[in-house]
Amino acid sequence: MKVHVYYIGKTSEKYLQAGEAIYVKRLKHYLPVTFEVLPDVKGAGKMTAEKLKEKEGELVLSRLKNDDGLILLDEGGKQYGSVEFASWLDRQLQQPYRRLVFLVGGAFGFAPAVYERANGKLSLSKMTFSHQMIRLFFSEQLYRAMTILRGEKYHNS
Repeated sequence: MKVHVYYIGKTSEKYLQAGEAIYVKRLKHYLPVTFEVLPDVKGAGKMTAEKLKEKEGELVLSRLKNDDGLILLDEGGKQYGSVEFASWLDRQLQQPYRRLVFLVGGAFGFAPAVYERANGKLSLSKMTFSHQMIRLFFSEQLYRAMTILRGEKYHNS
């Protein structure tokens, strides 16, 4: 199964870009994964938070196929330890989805239509992090999960 990770919003911090690139490169060894920054909504600075979420939601939903599994990285999502996350990910990869799509939302979260379409929600922490940091954290956790599933020596239990 192909895995896609969509991000709303660019990363401007070089140190975060460099860290993310390390794990993106490592992940290619384990599964077909694509990381993509979705284009900014035109005129976003003049929109209300609700209107911006709606427009971002339309963009996301237009990229999804009916047989894609959509997992939102959301503060209200399910939290796992790394080993639990690896097991959860393994189960997701066995689903009959064409693609497994993870979505990191914009500053204001997700539109109601995106929540309705989602097949699940995942939280990396009870704390709130910038979307730029989540990109690094999530790519590392995907890599960690794959090494756990392969029994490799990256994760220490």
